[in-house]
Amino acid sequence: MATLSINNVRKQYGSVEVLKGIDLSLSDGEFLVLLGPSGCGKSTLLNMIAGLETISAGEIRIDQRVINGVHPKDRDIAMVFQSYALYPNMTVARNIGFSLEMRGQSKPDRETAIRRVAKLLQIEHLLDRKPAQLSGGQRQRVAMGRALVRDPKVFLFDEPLSNLDAKLRVDMRTEIKKLHQRLGTTVVYVTHDQIEAMTLASRIAIMKEGVVQQFAPPQEVYERPANMYVASFIGSPTMNFVRGTLSAEGDRLGIALRRDGGGPGRFLPLHEAPADAGRWLGRDVILGIRPEAITCHDPSVAAGNPALVKVDCRVNVLEPTGADTITYIEMSGQEVVARIKPSDMPVEGQSADFMIDMARANLFDPQTEQRI
Repeated sequence: MATLSINNVRKQYGSVEVLKGIDLSLSDGEFLVLLGPSGCGKSTLLNMIAGLETISAGEIRIDQRVINGVHPKDRDIAMVFQSYALYPNMTVARNIGFSLEMRGQSKPDRETAIRRVAKLLQIEHLLDRKPAQLSGGQRQRVAMGRALVRDPKVFLFDEPLSNLDAKLRVDMRTEIKKLHQRLGTTVVYVTHDQIEAMTLASRIAIMKEGVVQQFAPPQEVYERPANMYVASFIGSPTMNFVRGTLSAEGDRLGIALRRDGGGPGRFLPLHEAPADAGRWLGRDVILGIRPEAITCHDPSVAAGNPALVKVDCRVNVLEPTGADTITYIEMSGQEVVARIKPSDMPVEGQSADFMIDMARANLFDPQTEQRI
């Protein structure tokens, strides 16, 4: 295991700045996921940790050792690529043990290490096959085995599941999680898939245009996003953003929703106002609310929870998914998405009572899009 520190790291190609001052720090055994769309700089950062790209400014440390100028083979890291990069003319056993062979390790020691890793990945029966005889999932296990056999300080994964079909991605995701739990090795994992990020990470670094937008545990990123970009990138369906004004009714602070055509709409009292809410009174804000925080009204549930606010909404579209129903509703002239139980399914084109859990509300500055 190892610590990893990334301090004010920058990367430029000519006049184009791809990474704009990245600061991240990992403890022993943490699983960091770099998440973001194509072109955000996540793979470039991974390649800089691996030594495949030079650093324009800043420093990277593994166990307090600066590795900026250290050759990739001397960094004690192992990388699993998206393309697997297996040698087609070698057996699975030789693919796994090839790096040990190149380091001059004895054949008995290599064979012991190969058997250990093959057992861990449950591929002992594949050791005599060649890559062309393997499925996509089996090839990915071999690629992981080649990294594991070296027992490195840090594992780097570059979108390792993107070439697999949907079911196999789920299976391999679980295998990677189990593997990390057993080994406890420090991992940096690049993906654009938010489900992979949420299920695998100890902490997620969400990136946009070379800047880390938020670096936090998955649940914190989901429940308390740092800005509207993070809020919209994580979650499916995405978070609802509703325009309104921070107002007061009596001694209660809340959001006076704004109708699309102008004019006041519904008042939604806040369950817990932000610390500096006073300076926002009378100003425009964006209310962010997850679809699962909007459900069909249940009087017995609402009676015991003051955070639940009843609203009457028109139902526009229903999208049954089996486990729940994605419901598009109109609230004060603005369309929002609710996630409801199939047993509570309302009727399209009619009005129905819903309740919003305002304890799960987020407020954003409409100008900067930062969390209030």
